[in-house]
Amino acid sequence: EAAARKARLAGHMAVALRRAAATRLVLHRPSSGASPAVWNFSAVRNFSAKTSTSRLETMRQRLAAEDAASIASMVASTNASTSKSTSKSTGKSKALKKTREPKPKWLKAQIPQGESYVKLKETVRRLKLATVCEEAHCPNIGECWGGAEGTATATIMIMGDTCTRGCSFCAVKTSRAPPALDADEPEHVAEAVTEWGLDYVVLTSVDRDDIADQGASHFAATVRGLKSRNPKMLVECLTPDFRGELDLVTQIATAGLDVYAHNIETVERLQRRVRDHRAGYHQSLAVLEHAKAVAPHLLTKTSLMLGVGEHHEDVVATLEDLRKIDVDVVTFGQYLRPSRRHMPVKSFVTPEAFGEWQRVAEGMGFKYVASGPLVRSSYKAGEFYLKALVENKRGANAGGSVSLSEERGISVHHVRA
Repeated sequence: EAAARKARLAGHMAVALRRAAATRLVLHRPSSGASPAVWNFSAVRNFSAKTSTSRLETMRQRLAAEDAASIASMVASTNASTSKSTSKSTGKSKALKKTREPKPKWLKAQIPQGESYVKLKETVRRLKLATVCEEAHCPNIGECWGGAEGTATATIMIMGDTCTRGCSFCAVKTSRAPPALDADEPEHVAEAVTEWGLDYVVLTSVDRDDIADQGASHFAATVRGLKSRNPKMLVECLTPDFRGELDLVTQIATAGLDVYAHNIETVERLQRRVRDHRAGYHQSLAVLEHAKAVAPHLLTKTSLMLGVGEHHEDVVATLEDLRKIDVDVVTFGQYLRPSRRHMPVKSFVTPEAFGEWQRVAEGMGFKYVASGPLVRSSYKAGEFYLKALVENKRGANAGGSVSLSEERGISVHHVRA
């Protein structure tokens, strides 16, 4: 037992010695007569006072020399430092730009400005309305809102600014429980449109899966309110899919509108990647088909985003499916990523490729086609032509004349009904 105890003490002693060396401590054996289990530690310098003073003086001299050199350098480079700072700032800016997706030169939008833009914005704020132009970060807001001589256009988004769905391409806010509908909204919309002096208006909405009828009656009431103020006004409605409940589609299609729009967004193969899981390719086709069935006078319209990974044959197949259900109008536009939380752009489609899709769609018999990088489903360039198309259909004018216009690289095809 005594031997084991000595072995343990020897082990502890070895550990203590190693630790003392590592911490510049000297271990002192107790005086004779003291218990061998008691040890005293004291911190001592492992170098002489002379050596310490010498090293301290050397350090002071070195620091003084470094300070003098630093001050001289700072004074000599005062002007240069400003230039260097600017250069660094530019470098940081370039570094930030590198983290963003580079966009081709043809994707340039007009800066929002002008009297019409200010007027539209003021009215929207005062009446507490939402517009898809703002909520979806539309690149054409400067052109549409800033239009001159009565051409200004805004697509009004009703039923709030918060959607119950979460499509991977869309910048609109999402929530499972958005605020309640504003019962005064139909009247506010009619008031705004009257102030703007529009004779062609586009209404759209968020999805409201949280409401029993998903907002269909509210949508229809807004259309009726506009028509009651101005029966000649042309109304286009860009609607949700109402989860495929066609009786809700009927409520809107028979409310007095002129153009029923519902966006299929992308080709069948990419639906689950691009859209919310509650949406669907065939569900959207059913909505468009049913709208035309219950209101044959309507023009039906849809839109496709390009640059999300679609193949040529995918787009052709989609156009063929749309023609089978007699969709009248189709638009093509470039998908632009709203933020890094959204799906990335797979490719930037050239204006020439958009022109080719315009020709393909024309050849399939669509009555109206708008195709271009910045085209959106309710882009204002189309409304001039679409307005004429609706009026011609109202008057039942027969004919086959075709007019083709190009504006800002956007191809527009119009065939009189």
